[in-house]
Amino acid sequence: MNFTRRSFLSAAAGAPLLAQKGVEGPKPNVVLVIAENLPSWALGCYGNQEIRTPQIDRIALSGARFVKNYACSPNGAVSRATLFSGRTPAQHGVTGADGSLAKEVLISDALAGSGYQCAYVGKFGIGGGAPGHGFAHVAADSLEAVTRAGGEFLDQQAKGKPFFLTLAYPGPGAAPEGAAAKYQEMYKSVTFDSFGIQPVAENAKAGKEFLQNPVASLRRYAAAVTALDDQIPALQKKLLAKGLFEDTILVFTSDSGALLGRHGFWADGLASDPINMFDEAVQVPMIWQWAGRVPVQSARPELVSLYDFLPTICDVTGVNAPAGRNLCGRSYLPLVLNKPLPKKAPWDDTVFGHFRDTEMVRDKYYKLVVRGKSEAANELYDMRKDTRERNNRYAEPGFVTVRDDLAKQLAAWRSKYAL
Repeated sequence: MNFTRRSFLSAAAGAPLLAQKGVEGPKPNVVLVIAENLPSWALGCYGNQEIRTPQIDRIALSGARFVKNYACSPNGAVSRATLFSGRTPAQHGVTGADGSLAKEVLISDALAGSGYQCAYVGKFGIGGGAPGHGFAHVAADSLEAVTRAGGEFLDQQAKGKPFFLTLAYPGPGAAPEGAAAKYQEMYKSVTFDSFGIQPVAENAKAGKEFLQNPVASLRRYAAAVTALDDQIPALQKKLLAKGLFEDTILVFTSDSGALLGRHGFWADGLASDPINMFDEAVQVPMIWQWAGRVPVQSARPELVSLYDFLPTICDVTGVNAPAGRNLCGRSYLPLVLNKPLPKKAPWDDTVFGHFRDTEMVRDKYYKLVVRGKSEAANELYDMRKDTRERNNRYAEPGFVTVRDDLAKQLAAWRSKYAL
Protein backbone atom coordinates (compact mmCIF):
# COMPACT_ATOMS: atom_id res chain seq x y z
CA MET A 1 0.00 0.00 0.00
CA ASN A 2 3.05 2.30 0.29
CA PHE A 3 3.51 5.07 -2.24
CA THR A 4 7.01 5.62 -3.56
CA ARG A 5 8.65 8.32 -5.63
CA ARG A 6 9.37 5.68 -8.28
CA SER A 7 5.67 4.83 -8.60
CA PHE A 8 4.86 8.49 -9.19
CA LEU A 9 7.61 8.94 -11.78
CA SER A 10 6.52 5.78 -13.60
CA ALA A 11 2.92 6.94 -13.68
CA ALA A 12 3.84 10.39 -14.92
CA ALA A 13 6.14 8.97 -17.59
CA GLY A 14 3.22 7.18 -19.17
CA ALA A 15 1.14 10.34 -19.42
CA PRO A 16 1.16 12.48 -22.58
CA LEU A 17 2.81 15.84 -22.16
CA LEU A 18 0.22 18.54 -22.72
CA ALA A 19 0.72 22.25 -23.18
CA GLN A 20 0.26 24.28 -20.02
CA LYS A 21 -1.70 27.47 -19.76
CA GLY A 22 -0.11 30.31 -17.88
CA VAL A 23 -1.37 30.84 -14.34
CA GLU A 24 -0.17 33.09 -11.57
CA GLY A 25 0.88 31.77 -8.19
CA PRO A 26 1.43 28.18 -7.07
CA LYS A 27 -0.71 25.46 -8.54
CA PRO A 28 -3.36 24.20 -6.13
CA ASN A 29 -3.47 20.61 -4.97
CA VAL A 30 -6.70 18.73 -5.64
CA VAL A 31 -8.24 16.03 -3.46
CA LEU A 32 -11.25 14.43 -5.11
CA VAL A 33 -13.47 12.33 -2.84
CA ILE A 34 -15.89 10.04 -4.69
CA ALA A 35 -18.53 7.99 -2.92
CA GLU A 36 -20.24 5.15 -4.78
CA ASN A 37 -23.99 5.35 -5.33
CA LEU A 38 -24.61 8.30 -3.03
CA PRO A 39 -27.41 10.64 -4.17
CA SER A 40 -27.28 14.26 -3.10
CA TRP A 41 -30.71 13.93 -1.48
CA ALA A 42 -29.26 11.48 1.08
CA LEU A 43 -27.11 14.23 2.66
CA GLY A 44 -28.11 16.70 5.34
CA CYS A 45 -26.68 19.64 3.40
CA TYR A 46 -29.06 18.77 0.56
CA GLY A 47 -32.08 18.65 2.84
CA ASN A 48 -32.17 15.10 4.18
CA GLN A 49 -33.75 15.08 7.63
CA GLU A 50 -32.92 11.58 8.80
CA ILE A 51 -29.46 10.51 7.62
CA ARG A 52 -26.67 12.06 9.66
CA THR A 53 -23.80 13.55 7.64
CA PRO A 54 -22.33 16.29 9.86
CA GLN A 55 -18.83 16.17 8.38
CA ILE A 56 -19.91 16.48 4.75
CA ASP A 57 -22.38 19.17 5.83
CA ARG A 58 -19.48 21.14 7.36
CA ILE A 59 -17.57 21.00 4.08
CA ALA A 60 -20.62 22.39 2.32
CA LEU A 61 -20.94 25.19 4.88
CA SER A 62 -17.28 26.13 4.44
CA GLY A 63 -17.40 26.12 0.64
CA ALA A 64 -19.65 25.97 -2.41
CA ARG A 65 -22.41 23.43 -2.97
CA PHE A 66 -24.05 22.91 -6.35
CA VAL A 67 -27.71 22.34 -5.64
CA LYS A 68 -28.34 20.63 -8.99
CA ASN A 69 -25.32 18.65 -10.13
CA TYR A 70 -26.05 15.74 -12.47
CA ALA A 71 -24.29 12.56 -13.41
CA CYS A 72 -24.34 12.05 -17.17
CA SER A 73 -25.41 8.47 -16.54
CA PRO A 74 -27.31 6.78 -13.68
CA ASN A 75 -24.64 4.07 -13.44
CA GLY A 76 -21.42 4.24 -11.45
CA ALA A 77 -18.97 2.82 -14.00
CA VAL A 78 -20.34 4.82 -16.92
CA SER A 79 -20.49 7.95 -14.80
CA ARG A 80 -16.86 7.64 -13.65
CA ALA A 81 -15.76 7.24 -17.24
CA THR A 82 -17.41 10.58 -18.02
CA LEU A 83 -16.08 12.25 -14.85
CA PHE A 84 -12.44 11.43 -15.62
CA SER A 85 -12.54 11.77 -19.41
CA GLY A 86 -14.99 14.67 -19.72
CA ARG A 87 -16.60 12.73 -22.57
CA THR A 88 -20.13 11.44 -23.04
CA PRO A 89 -21.03 7.72 -22.82
CA ALA A 90 -21.49 7.69 -26.59
CA GLN A 91 -17.91 8.95 -26.96
CA HIS A 92 -16.03 6.82 -24.42
CA GLY A 93 -18.15 3.74 -25.08
CA VAL A 94 -18.29 2.45 -21.50
CA THR A 95 -21.65 0.81 -20.83
CA GLY A 96 -20.82 -0.95 -17.55
CA ALA A 97 -18.05 -2.11 -15.21
CA ASP A 98 -16.48 -4.31 -17.92
CA GLY A 99 -15.72 -1.31 -20.13
CA SER A 100 -12.33 0.17 -20.92
CA LEU A 101 -10.81 3.66 -20.99
CA ALA A 102 -7.59 2.53 -22.65
CA LYS A 103 -8.10 4.86 -25.62
CA GLU A 104 -9.22 7.86 -23.60
CA VAL A 105 -7.19 10.80 -22.31
CA LEU A 106 -8.12 11.36 -18.67
CA ILE A 107 -7.81 14.33 -16.37
CA SER A 108 -4.86 12.61 -14.68
CA ASP A 109 -3.03 12.45 -18.02
CA ALA A 110 -3.35 16.21 -18.35
CA LEU A 111 -2.30 16.92 -14.75
CA ALA A 112 0.57 14.38 -14.63
CA GLY A 113 1.88 15.80 -17.90
CA SER A 114 2.03 19.22 -16.23
CA GLY A 115 3.94 18.20 -13.13
CA TYR A 116 1.22 16.90 -10.83
CA GLN A 117 1.74 13.73 -8.81
CA CYS A 118 -1.45 11.76 -9.29
CA ALA A 119 -2.73 8.90 -7.16
CA TYR A 120 -5.98 6.93 -7.10
CA VAL A 121 -6.95 5.07 -3.94
CA GLY A 122 -9.82 2.59 -4.02
CA LYS A 123 -11.76 0.62 -6.59
CA PHE A 124 -11.70 2.14 -10.06
CA GLY A 125 -14.80 0.26 -11.14
CA ILE A 126 -14.06 0.18 -14.87
CA GLY A 127 -12.29 -2.72 -16.52
CA GLY A 128 -11.44 -4.41 -13.23
CA GLY A 129 -7.85 -3.17 -13.07
CA ALA A 130 -5.70 -0.21 -12.10
CA PRO A 131 -6.62 3.02 -13.89
CA GLY A 132 -3.18 3.86 -15.28
CA HIS A 133 -3.32 7.22 -17.11
CA GLY A 134 -0.76 8.95 -14.90
CA PHE A 135 -2.23 7.55 -11.68
CA ALA A 136 -0.27 5.64 -9.06
CA HIS A 137 -2.98 3.20 -7.98
CA VAL A 138 -3.66 1.55 -4.63
CA ALA A 139 -6.58 -0.85 -4.38
CA ALA A 140 -8.52 -0.51 -1.14
CA ASP A 141 -11.84 -2.15 -0.35
CA SER A 142 -12.92 -0.61 2.96
CA LEU A 143 -13.54 2.94 4.16
CA GLU A 144 -10.67 2.71 6.63
CA ALA A 145 -8.26 1.29 4.04
CA VAL A 146 -8.98 4.16 1.63
CA THR A 147 -8.43 6.75 4.37
CA ARG A 148 -5.24 5.06 5.55
CA ALA A 149 -3.74 4.85 2.05
CA GLY A 150 -4.75 8.43 1.33
CA GLY A 151 -2.98 9.50 4.50
CA GLU A 152 0.17 7.67 3.43
CA PHE A 153 0.12 9.54 0.14
CA LEU A 154 -0.34 12.89 1.88
CA ASP A 155 2.52 12.12 4.28
CA GLN A 156 4.86 12.10 1.29
CA GLN A 157 3.70 15.42 -0.15
CA ALA A 158 5.50 18.72 0.29
CA LYS A 159 4.34 22.29 -0.01
CA GLY A 160 4.82 23.71 -3.51
CA LYS A 161 4.71 20.34 -5.30
CA PRO A 162 1.19 19.93 -6.68
CA PHE A 163 -0.73 16.69 -6.46
CA PHE A 164 -4.06 15.24 -7.52
CA LEU A 165 -5.38 12.59 -5.14
CA THR A 166 -8.59 10.66 -5.77
CA LEU A 167 -10.12 8.81 -2.83
CA ALA A 168 -12.77 6.41 -4.15
CA TYR A 169 -14.75 5.31 -1.12
CA PRO A 170 -17.05 2.31 -1.28
CA GLY A 171 -20.43 3.89 -0.87
CA PRO A 172 -23.54 2.59 0.82
CA GLY A 173 -24.31 0.55 -2.27
CA ALA A 174 -27.36 -1.66 -2.09
CA ALA A 175 -27.60 -2.02 1.71
CA PRO A 176 -24.31 -3.26 3.17
CA GLU A 177 -24.25 -5.34 6.32
CA GLY A 178 -20.79 -4.23 7.36
CA ALA A 179 -21.34 -0.81 9.00
CA ALA A 180 -20.01 -0.82 12.55
CA ALA A 181 -22.46 -1.45 15.37
CA LYS A 182 -22.21 2.13 16.63
CA TYR A 183 -23.60 3.42 13.31
CA GLN A 184 -26.36 0.84 13.20
CA GLU A 185 -27.33 1.83 16.73
CA MET A 186 -27.92 5.42 15.56
CA TYR A 187 -30.75 4.29 13.30
CA LYS A 188 -32.36 1.47 15.25
CA SER A 189 -35.62 3.43 15.74
CA VAL A 190 -35.59 5.70 12.65
CA THR A 191 -38.55 5.09 10.32
CA PHE A 192 -37.52 7.36 7.41
CA ASP A 193 -40.95 8.94 7.13
CA SER A 194 -39.59 11.82 5.06
CA PHE A 195 -38.30 9.53 2.29
CA GLY A 196 -41.63 8.97 0.55
CA ILE A 197 -41.21 5.20 0.20
CA GLN A 198 -43.64 3.73 -2.34
CA PRO A 199 -44.82 0.15 -2.93
CA VAL A 200 -42.57 -2.04 -5.04
CA ALA A 201 -43.13 -1.21 -8.72
CA GLU A 202 -44.05 -3.98 -11.14
CA ASN A 203 -41.00 -3.20 -13.26
CA ALA A 204 -38.55 -3.03 -10.33
CA LYS A 205 -35.26 -4.74 -11.10
CA ALA A 206 -31.86 -4.24 -9.45
CA GLY A 207 -32.11 -4.09 -5.66
CA LYS A 208 -35.82 -4.81 -5.45
CA GLU A 209 -35.15 -7.40 -2.71
CA PHE A 210 -34.29 -4.53 -0.37
CA LEU A 211 -37.82 -3.21 -0.74
CA GLN A 212 -39.30 -6.27 0.95
CA ASN A 213 -38.41 -4.55 4.22
CA PRO A 214 -37.49 -1.02 3.14
CA VAL A 215 -37.09 0.49 6.60
CA ALA A 216 -34.62 -2.20 7.67
CA SER A 217 -32.71 -1.74 4.42
CA LEU A 218 -32.64 2.03 4.88
CA ARG A 219 -31.28 1.64 8.40
CA ARG A 220 -28.32 -0.28 7.04
CA TYR A 221 -27.92 2.19 4.17
CA ALA A 222 -28.00 5.19 6.52
CA ALA A 223 -25.48 3.55 8.85
CA ALA A 224 -23.10 3.10 5.92
CA VAL A 225 -23.52 6.74 4.85
CA THR A 226 -22.69 8.01 8.34
CA ALA A 227 -19.70 5.65 8.52
CA LEU A 228 -18.45 7.20 5.27
CA ASP A 229 -19.08 10.68 6.63
CA ASP A 230 -16.85 9.90 9.62
CA GLN A 231 -13.81 9.45 7.34
CA ILE A 232 -13.68 13.13 6.40
CA PRO A 233 -12.05 14.55 9.57
CA ALA A 234 -8.95 12.32 9.24
CA LEU A 235 -8.39 13.64 5.74
CA GLN A 236 -8.72 17.28 6.78
CA LYS A 237 -6.51 16.80 9.85
CA LYS A 238 -3.79 15.30 7.68
CA LEU A 239 -3.90 18.27 5.29
CA LEU A 240 -3.69 20.67 8.23
CA ALA A 241 -0.81 18.78 9.85
CA LYS A 242 1.18 18.85 6.62
CA GLY A 243 0.52 22.57 6.09
CA LEU A 244 -1.34 21.78 2.87
CA PHE A 245 -4.89 22.73 3.78
CA GLU A 246 -4.92 26.25 2.34
CA ASP A 247 -3.22 25.09 -0.86
CA THR A 248 -5.64 22.23 -1.46
CA ILE A 249 -9.01 22.13 -3.19
CA LEU A 250 -11.25 19.46 -1.68
CA VAL A 251 -14.07 18.23 -3.92
CA PHE A 252 -16.75 15.83 -2.70
CA THR A 253 -19.01 14.06 -5.19
CA SER A 254 -20.53 10.71 -6.17
CA ASP A 255 -20.74 8.63 -9.33
CA SER A 256 -24.50 7.97 -9.26
CA GLY A 257 -27.58 8.27 -7.11
CA ALA A 258 -30.13 5.82 -5.76
CA LEU A 259 -33.92 5.79 -5.40
CA LEU A 260 -34.12 4.08 -1.98
CA GLY A 261 -37.82 3.30 -2.19
CA ARG A 262 -39.02 6.28 -4.18
CA HIS A 263 -41.01 5.34 -7.29
CA GLY A 264 -41.02 1.77 -5.94
CA PHE A 265 -37.34 1.24 -6.87
CA TRP A 266 -34.13 0.86 -4.87
CA ALA A 267 -30.86 1.24 -6.78
CA ASP A 268 -29.86 3.52 -9.68
CA GLY A 269 -30.77 3.57 -13.37
CA LEU A 270 -30.85 -0.23 -13.47
CA ALA A 271 -33.34 -0.35 -10.61
CA SER A 272 -36.08 -0.45 -13.24
CA ASP A 273 -36.83 -1.95 -16.63
CA PRO A 274 -36.71 0.18 -18.72
CA ILE A 275 -33.78 2.20 -17.35
CA ASN A 276 -34.85 5.26 -15.35
CA MET A 277 -33.44 8.79 -15.28
CA PHE A 278 -35.24 10.02 -12.17
CA ASP A 279 -33.48 12.85 -10.35
CA GLU A 280 -32.86 10.56 -7.38
CA ALA A 281 -30.71 8.38 -9.64
CA VAL A 282 -28.80 11.10 -11.52
CA GLN A 283 -28.54 14.05 -9.11
CA VAL A 284 -25.32 13.73 -7.11
CA PRO A 285 -23.44 16.00 -4.70
CA MET A 286 -20.83 18.46 -5.91
CA ILE A 287 -19.14 20.36 -3.09
CA TRP A 288 -15.98 22.48 -3.36
CA GLN A 289 -13.90 23.65 -0.41
CA TRP A 290 -10.81 25.84 -0.83
CA ALA A 291 -9.90 27.93 2.18
CA GLY A 292 -9.71 31.64 1.41
CA ARG A 293 -10.70 31.17 -2.24
CA VAL A 294 -14.16 29.60 -2.39
CA PRO A 295 -16.83 31.70 -0.61
CA VAL A 296 -18.31 29.93 2.40
CA GLN A 297 -21.98 28.91 2.65
CA SER A 298 -22.38 29.22 -1.11
CA ALA A 299 -25.29 27.35 -2.72
CA ARG A 300 -25.11 27.56 -6.49
CA PRO A 301 -28.47 27.14 -8.31
CA GLU A 302 -27.04 26.54 -11.79
CA LEU A 303 -27.46 23.13 -13.41
CA VAL A 304 -24.05 21.50 -13.90
CA SER A 305 -22.90 18.01 -14.86
CA LEU A 306 -20.04 15.65 -14.06
CA TYR A 307 -18.83 16.22 -17.63
CA ASP A 308 -18.12 19.82 -16.55
CA PHE A 309 -15.64 18.67 -13.89
CA LEU A 310 -12.62 18.06 -16.16
CA PRO A 311 -12.68 21.49 -17.84
CA THR A 312 -13.19 23.13 -14.44
CA ILE A 313 -10.19 21.38 -12.86
CA CYS A 314 -8.07 22.19 -15.90
CA ASP A 315 -9.16 25.81 -15.57
CA VAL A 316 -8.30 26.14 -11.89
CA THR A 317 -4.94 24.36 -12.22
CA GLY A 318 -3.92 26.23 -15.36
CA VAL A 319 -3.60 23.03 -17.38
CA ASN A 320 -4.88 22.72 -20.93
CA ALA A 321 -7.75 20.29 -21.37
CA PRO A 322 -6.91 17.31 -23.60
CA ALA A 323 -6.92 18.46 -27.21
CA GLY A 324 -9.01 16.92 -29.98
CA ARG A 325 -11.47 15.18 -27.64
CA ASN A 326 -14.63 17.11 -28.60
CA LEU A 327 -15.50 17.80 -24.96
CA CYS A 328 -19.04 18.92 -24.21
CA GLY A 329 -18.36 20.29 -20.72
CA ARG A 330 -17.83 23.87 -19.59
CA SER A 331 -15.70 25.24 -16.78
CA TYR A 332 -17.88 26.39 -13.90
CA LEU A 333 -14.92 27.87 -12.00
CA PRO A 334 -16.46 31.39 -12.01
CA LEU A 335 -19.53 29.92 -10.30
CA VAL A 336 -17.37 28.20 -7.67
CA LEU A 337 -15.52 31.42 -6.96
CA ASN A 338 -18.69 33.55 -7.18
CA LYS A 339 -17.23 35.59 -10.05
CA PRO A 340 -19.39 37.21 -12.75
CA LEU A 341 -19.72 35.42 -16.05
CA PRO A 342 -19.08 37.29 -19.32
CA LYS A 343 -22.19 39.20 -20.35
CA LYS A 344 -22.19 37.51 -23.74
CA ALA A 345 -21.77 34.02 -22.24
CA PRO A 346 -24.42 33.41 -19.57
CA TRP A 347 -24.63 29.96 -18.03
CA ASP A 348 -26.87 27.62 -20.01
CA ASP A 349 -28.92 25.69 -17.46
CA THR A 350 -29.29 22.57 -19.59
CA VAL A 351 -27.75 19.17 -18.86
CA PHE A 352 -27.87 15.91 -20.77
CA GLY A 353 -27.73 12.24 -19.88
CA HIS A 354 -27.21 8.94 -21.67
CA PHE A 355 -27.20 5.31 -20.55
CA ARG A 356 -27.47 2.57 -23.15
CA ASP A 357 -30.80 3.11 -24.98
CA THR A 358 -32.04 5.90 -22.70
CA GLU A 359 -31.30 9.63 -23.01
CA MET A 360 -32.24 12.69 -20.97
CA VAL A 361 -32.28 16.45 -21.35
CA ARG A 362 -33.06 18.61 -18.32
CA ASP A 363 -33.36 22.37 -17.97
CA LYS A 364 -34.59 24.58 -15.13
CA TYR A 365 -38.20 23.80 -15.87
CA TYR A 366 -38.64 20.45 -17.60
CA LYS A 367 -37.06 17.02 -18.07
CA LEU A 368 -37.42 14.88 -21.18
CA VAL A 369 -36.48 11.18 -21.17
CA VAL A 370 -36.30 9.39 -24.51
CA ARG A 371 -35.95 5.64 -24.93
CA GLY A 372 -35.02 3.71 -28.02
CA LYS A 373 -37.60 0.96 -27.50
CA SER A 374 -40.74 2.95 -28.32
CA GLU A 375 -42.16 6.45 -28.03
CA ALA A 376 -44.73 5.11 -25.58
CA ALA A 377 -41.93 4.67 -23.03
CA ASN A 378 -40.82 8.33 -23.21
CA GLU A 379 -41.37 10.76 -20.34
CA LEU A 380 -41.74 14.50 -19.81
CA TYR A 381 -41.94 16.11 -16.39
CA ASP A 382 -42.70 19.65 -15.27
CA MET A 383 -39.92 19.95 -12.68
CA ARG A 384 -41.31 23.19 -11.25
CA LYS A 385 -44.58 21.63 -10.10
CA ASP A 386 -43.68 17.94 -10.01
CA THR A 387 -40.27 17.56 -8.35
CA ARG A 388 -40.90 13.87 -7.58
CA GLU A 389 -41.59 13.15 -11.28
CA ARG A 390 -44.92 11.39 -10.81
CA ASN A 391 -46.97 12.94 -13.64
CA ASN A 392 -45.75 12.07 -17.12
CA ARG A 393 -46.79 14.87 -19.51
CA TYR A 394 -45.19 13.45 -22.67
CA ALA A 395 -48.43 12.71 -24.53
CA GLU A 396 -50.40 15.74 -23.30
CA PRO A 397 -51.25 18.31 -26.03
CA GLY A 398 -50.43 21.25 -23.77
CA PHE A 399 -46.80 20.16 -23.55
CA VAL A 400 -46.09 19.38 -27.21
CA THR A 401 -44.09 22.58 -27.84
CA VAL A 402 -41.90 22.06 -24.77
CA ARG A 403 -41.45 18.37 -25.59
CA ASP A 404 -40.43 19.00 -29.20
CA ASP A 405 -38.04 21.82 -28.29
CA LEU A 406 -36.24 19.62 -25.75
CA ALA A 407 -36.17 16.76 -28.27
CA LYS A 408 -34.41 19.03 -30.79
CA GLN A 409 -31.83 20.03 -28.18
CA LEU A 410 -31.22 16.40 -27.31
CA ALA A 411 -30.84 15.43 -30.96
CA ALA A 412 -28.33 18.23 -31.51
CA TRP A 413 -26.32 17.17 -28.44
CA ARG A 414 -26.40 13.53 -29.57
CA SER A 415 -25.17 14.46 -33.03
CA LYS A 416 -22.43 16.83 -31.89
CA TYR A 417 -20.98 14.58 -29.18
CA ALA A 418 -21.29 11.14 -30.73
CA LEU A 419 -17.55 10.94 -31.53
